[in-house]
Amino acid sequence: MSGNAKIRSVPVLPTAMPRPILATVHTSAFRNNLDVARRAAPDARVWAVVKANAYGHGIERVFEGLRGADGFALLDLDEAQRVRDLGWRGPILLLEGVFEQRDLEVCSRLDLWHAVHCDAQIDMLAAHKTNVPQRVFLKMNSGMNRLGFTPGRYRSAWARLNALPQVDEISLMTHFSDADGPRGVAAQMAVFAAATRDLPGERTLSNSAATLRHTVDPDQAAAHPEALVVSDWVRPGIAIYGSAPDYPEHSAAHWGLQPTMTLAAKIIAMQAIDTGACVGYGSQFVAEQPTRVGVVACGYADGYPRICPTGTPVLVDGVRTRTLGRVSMDMLAVDLTPVPEAGPGSEVTLWGRAANGAWLSIDEVAASAQTVGYELMCALAPRVPVVVAA
Repeated sequence: MSGNAKIRSVPVLPTAMPRPILATVHTSAFRNNLDVARRAAPDARVWAVVKANAYGHGIERVFEGLRGADGFALLDLDEAQRVRDLGWRGPILLLEGVFEQRDLEVCSRLDLWHAVHCDAQIDMLAAHKTNVPQRVFLKMNSGMNRLGFTPGRYRSAWARLNALPQVDEISLMTHFSDADGPRGVAAQMAVFAAATRDLPGERTLSNSAATLRHTVDPDQAAAHPEALVVSDWVRPGIAIYGSAPDYPEHSAAHWGLQPTMTLAAKIIAMQAIDTGACVGYGSQFVAEQPTRVGVVACGYADGYPRICPTGTPVLVDGVRTRTLGRVSMDMLAVDLTPVPEAGPGSEVTLWGRAANGAWLSIDEVAASAQTVGYELMCALAPRVPVVVAA
């Protein structure tokens, strides 16, 4: 720097206020929901399913609430590495198994258990050079018709695996297509039982719906032939995130589940409109009476479904009300009629827990959007800040 050079000062700008929207992940709710699954299947060990980045919550954020599980079930190697990096030394199951030969090397290094659902995966194991045999879960297609060996080919697949020195213990698994509805699980259970009769190995069968709706104590099985006797492992997914697997037949509260995610924002503006005035793009809402409208800092770019129509439930300062008109990219409108004292800065709970303790189930919002709670959780946008709370 030359002697006569001058250092230019840079003005310090004031700290910018963040956009008033926030997602909160509730650790205590995960503990509660995991306990619900355990009570439903008291003789089984519990996989906590954390695929899709823990259903949009973030694996690192949910780990503390789920570390009481017996194992973690997930989809890919990156997720498995993240769980190991958090200090987990127990079982981790790859629900779809491996996709390439080299994935087995990672399974060996991270001590992963993995599903086997096709001949190609058995071929990969046969070609895998390792001194440490692997724990696999042989999957049956008992009627879902996605992954797995058909019942007629299941025993031959088991025999192939059992002959491999690369394979240690073989567990048996399937997945139910209708555990949440009137068809239930009886037909698939009968198929699975017939095809696996006398085969050794632990069983894992039940997803959230089967765990909550179709499990009984083994001593009571004779009196409940329509029920599913608890297997060695259950695999609750959506239930541990506080969503009812069989909504609307049953609510989350019916099962004793608590919401694990709250999406909240604030009112940033108000409009007082007269009878006949419209709100939002396309004038989809027309006021039938003078109405106070709150404009909320949340839109479809935050992950709130654009398809939600007028009448979708929200909480304003913990009071139940409704949306008005179309959801925009960054904003939506709510009816302030039931909340006369609300105004700019008022809390709006899109789903989850309000500050006053009121709850709005994500299932209600999802139903209004003609979808399921899973999709709303997974669709939370990266631009939404997330905090973890008790």
